[in-house]
Amino acid sequence: MTKPSRFARFAIAAAALALPLSVAACGAETAAPAGETGSSAPSMSASSSPMASPSMSASPSMSASMGDAPFGAGCASVPESGKGSFDGMSSDPVATAASNNPLLSTLVTAVKKAGLVDTLNNTDNLTVFAPTNDAFAKIDKDTLDKVLADKEMLTAILTEHVVAEKLTPMTLAGEHDTLNKEQGVTVEGSGEDFTVNGDAKVLCGNVQTANATVYIIDTVLLPTS
Repeated sequence: MTKPSRFARFAIAAAALALPLSVAACGAETAAPAGETGSSAPSMSASSSPMASPSMSASPSMSASMGDAPFGAGCASVPESGKGSFDGMSSDPVATAASNNPLLSTLVTAVKKAGLVDTLNNTDNLTVFAPTNDAFAKIDKDTLDKVLADKEMLTAILTEHVVAEKLTPMTLAGEHDTLNKEQGVTVEGSGEDFTVNGDAKVLCGNVQTANATVYIIDTVLLPTS
């Protein structure tokens, strides 16, 4: 989980102009003591903050604690505005939210073919490991076409990507049952570095939708049984 301490200390110090500012831990020069002009203090704009990124500027969680914010280098590929942005996805149930995110269009096609849209949209407190389009592209086309045409096989694969509880970054690591009763998932890692079933890397995690927490991954989870 992204730790809020550094960002919080920085924001509090910037607001308290009566106190000396020191942001050496963030890699900036030491600010001038209070009493001097405010122009010597580091800017808190998104372009200068070491915690800021274009994708994070669109996230509603920037107004909440940093512990609630999405994390990962892949978050930069999420749209900054609109229904597919972090803000837009937070307002919709998970299948609908995914349908508005251009990174997840193949997953959405698979979910529709498996008839899982209502299940995902109408079930509360889910965690969804969402493979990107590039993740599906790792599967050769003939095999992918075969899977998409086989509803039973497709359902088994997709339900392995869904855990029937919301997992925060702090509770993500470990073994978890999935909606595929025959196959769970094992998550390893900590902080902002997680892998699922040993192969799938979390590219952008802790993305909130109306009923689920989403972890966007770079590899499709295939059942072993």
